[in-house]
Amino acid sequence: MTLLTRAIITWFLFIPIAITNGIVREKLYKPFAGDLFSHQISTVIAAAAYISLSNFMLRNHVATATNAQLFGIGLMWVLMTIAFEFGFGHYIDKVPWERLLADYNIFKGHVWGLFLLVIFYTPYIVKTLKNMG
Repeated sequence: MTLLTRAIITWFLFIPIAITNGIVREKLYKPFAGDLFSHQISTVIAAAAYISLSNFMLRNHVATATNAQLFGIGLMWVLMTIAFEFGFGHYIDKVPWERLLADYNIFKGHVWGLFLLVIFYTPYIVKTLKNMG
């Protein structure tokens, strides 16, 4: 199986993890932490989970990949995530466009954009971790 195939599978495997993370946020700690802080907590959890899943799925397949390939995978993941977020979020979950876009406003404490940076760099992080161990 190629690195690209494994990367695509990794992204799809993350969907139920992300949905579970959102459910846990809404039901468990949002009532106590509030909307913004719970958003920040779940974003950090999502980033850690994505790096962990990617490390598990890709660590034995990144050794010979070039940085261009790794950043290409990261860009693909970012674009797939944005398409999913806006497609699923708006058309299935019925979240208004304004609410979806608000999650990108870092000046108001929303850190979702940082998650996209994390997934962009994750393939490179996985290769770095592989080379360290």
